[in-house]
Amino acid sequence: MRTRILTAAVAVLLLLAGCSSGGTRDDGRITLRFQSLAWQQESVAATRELVREWNAAHPDIRVEYVQGSWDSVHDQLLTSFEGGEAPDVIHDASDDLADFAYGGYLADLTGLLSERLRADIPRHSWETVTFGDGVYGVPFLQEPRVLIANAAWLRESGVRIPTPERPWSWAEFRQVTRRLSGDGKYGVAWPLKEPVSATLNLSLTTGGRLFHRDADGKVTVRFEAADQVVPRTVHDQVGTDRSAPASTLGSGGSDTLPGFFAGRYAMVPLGFSYRQQIAQQAPEGFEWQVLPAPAGAAGLTQGVSPQTLSIAEDSPHKKEAAAFLDFLLRPPNMVRLALGDWMLPTGTQALKDPALHTEEHGWATGTALAGHLRPAPAQSVRGYPEWKDKVATPALQEYYSGAIGLRELRERLEEDGNLVLARYQR
Repeated sequence: MRTRILTAAVAVLLLLAGCSSGGTRDDGRITLRFQSLAWQQESVAATRELVREWNAAHPDIRVEYVQGSWDSVHDQLLTSFEGGEAPDVIHDASDDLADFAYGGYLADLTGLLSERLRADIPRHSWETVTFGDGVYGVPFLQEPRVLIANAAWLRESGVRIPTPERPWSWAEFRQVTRRLSGDGKYGVAWPLKEPVSATLNLSLTTGGRLFHRDADGKVTVRFEAADQVVPRTVHDQVGTDRSAPASTLGSGGSDTLPGFFAGRYAMVPLGFSYRQQIAQQAPEGFEWQVLPAPAGAAGLTQGVSPQTLSIAEDSPHKKEAAAFLDFLLRPPNMVRLALGDWMLPTGTQALKDPALHTEEHGWATGTALAGHLRPAPAQSVRGYPEWKDKVATPALQEYYSGAIGLRELRERLEEDGNLVLARYQR
């Protein structure tokens, strides 16, 4: 906790240093502070270039680019909100917005956004940023979870290669990983350092929902049969089939890539954007391909928490900030941002761009999954960050490692989890 506080404090000092020129100058020129979380070289370059293009076309409304970090964004934003020093335009993720929206820190964009932008993004994407009667962000980038596979290994094994039209079921996926395993090699490696979002979002394929809201809006956790399919599959692959190594359960996605390239794992479930690292780091001649994640009773449906752009409630220039968002998210610009981040745009027009439908690097597979993406189960749940950190993460980590069984996992997610959520619903 002390480290997080210090990190947040440093982040705020850096933000304030970079934002000192905000507001309105004596000559009437407005400066909007835009905190971006773009971090990959291509995405930073694309975002900065779009800011330059805006500034060239709008000399009276200058946008100042401020670099933020995903590692500390929640604490940093909370501190800047409470200190009255938040940037005008805020880059974040939809699953981080609920407490900020309900806390009054973000502007309701309902009357600020253009009709073009509202119509271009599908309703289910807008649901990820809608809290109560207000809209508190614009969802603009999203990514499905996919299987990154050693193409030569799968081809030589003779297993059926799944497609978006005919994916593996979870049962077939387990069978395939058993078939691919042996002699110190594994059919799949699960990087589950952050196990909650992966588990919940993939559980939508089986009809899982975990969070149940009653007529009064109260949310309770129920870990039912449909919610158990994905965690049981992972647990059994590690502990029963030995088709997944226990050693990667505490790893991040990037940590699994050396073993993947070395031929130790046939597949790794990763976010779609990891393709950039793979394309850059794969050894010469290494063949890899993108496969859809397994499907269940609900088909290919997955939960996502899109990247978002919001406007601070304290911003004195909301109308100008909304105009900048409209520019930044025009279809051609949304494509540029998506290509820079190796993700998918939410906009229907941008998704039609030919650059997102090529077979190279699996773009076509990812785009075929875009229509199946839905709001993450925890999207509008107040108290989710605390539930995730204090209850779900340690419980799932212990279950996947074999330290606890399914019954205890259920008890902890439900009993301990509902005690946490109850504090936010009084």
